[in-house]
Amino acid sequence: MEIPTNISLSSSVPVTDLLEYKTVSVFLVLLVCGVGIVGNVMVVLVVLTTRHMRTPTNCYLVSLAIADLTVLVAAGLPNVLDSLTGKWIFGHVGCLGITYLQYLGINVSSCSITAFTVERYIAICHPMKAQTVCTVSRAKRIIAGVWIFTCIYCMLWFFLVDIQVSQDGHVQCGYKVKRELYLPIYLIDFTIFYAIPLLLAIVLYGLISRVLYLRYCRGTLMKTSVKYPVRVTKMLAVVVILFALLWMPYRTLVLINSFVSTPYLDAWFLLFCRTCIYANSAINPVIYNAMSQKFRSAFRGLYSCQLPVAHQRTLPVNLSGFSTVRDMQTSQANGNGTNDTSRRTVRKSVTNLTKKHNESNNQGTDQPTDIGP
Repeated sequence: MEIPTNISLSSSVPVTDLLEYKTVSVFLVLLVCGVGIVGNVMVVLVVLTTRHMRTPTNCYLVSLAIADLTVLVAAGLPNVLDSLTGKWIFGHVGCLGITYLQYLGINVSSCSITAFTVERYIAICHPMKAQTVCTVSRAKRIIAGVWIFTCIYCMLWFFLVDIQVSQDGHVQCGYKVKRELYLPIYLIDFTIFYAIPLLLAIVLYGLISRVLYLRYCRGTLMKTSVKYPVRVTKMLAVVVILFALLWMPYRTLVLINSFVSTPYLDAWFLLFCRTCIYANSAINPVIYNAMSQKFRSAFRGLYSCQLPVAHQRTLPVNLSGFSTVRDMQTSQANGNGTNDTSRRTVRKSVTNLTKKHNESNNQGTDQPTDIGP
């Protein structure tokens, strides 16, 4: 069987028996995958369990987190065992299933990035239209459509991979047809799930930057309701940039190997490409924690197993408000002959406390994601 041009994430070439290679490979993969699995699980939990985090943008981030988890579990963890044993130990069913899940996670993550890029463009550049278009229910329908389409598309890999046994008995999960047949598949994959999303992101974020610059010149960006969507957009732009950079080594290698007669399959460079892919799936929760105050507060609440900070701040106000009103009502009832003036005083005090309570809630809770200027 001719060695295929392209590489799978589990590596179709035999892993070297050098001790330093195995040590570096296992350490890097375990470190990156461990951080990524914990971080993405936390992203899913904070959005699902915290009501004020359930925004259209965060729905796409949950889809991205689940896709990244799929990549880390289906590609990263089997790679550890592959490095330690030097052979494929998951059998025929594992070869088909793990390869399918690898490409499913990769393609869904790309589609999720494209979806929240379009959502950000509508929310910033067309704020009036965003009120009806950028909704949680619509985001859920789009995410369901993305997963259904990608699940069907990736079924192609069930017919392209199989167990390969070399003459010396070395077992690997590899390609079962000649590499020339993979060229159109990889070119389509490269175009749909890498080139088009990046080109679309460049155009849309360019338009977003233009709109934000014009608003800055007019002085409207000083308003709190506008500054928060800007911070969210910056965070998502960083996610897109890192997606482009960390996927570039693997995508470039695949593209070059598709046209050369002798593919470049250096084991150390393949390890570098795989590590970049795993890092892309692991780094997004770190970005959220560093650039989003809402995610940072939600993560802290998850750490301490407490209510989110936004809900905790309102509790002392409620208790003190009810206590003050009760004391005022008691003192009025104990007086001699409660008159209209005292009743008006109580009503005015209640109104003031209610107003302070509402102001406290507005200050303690971040602005929603999809607010226009």
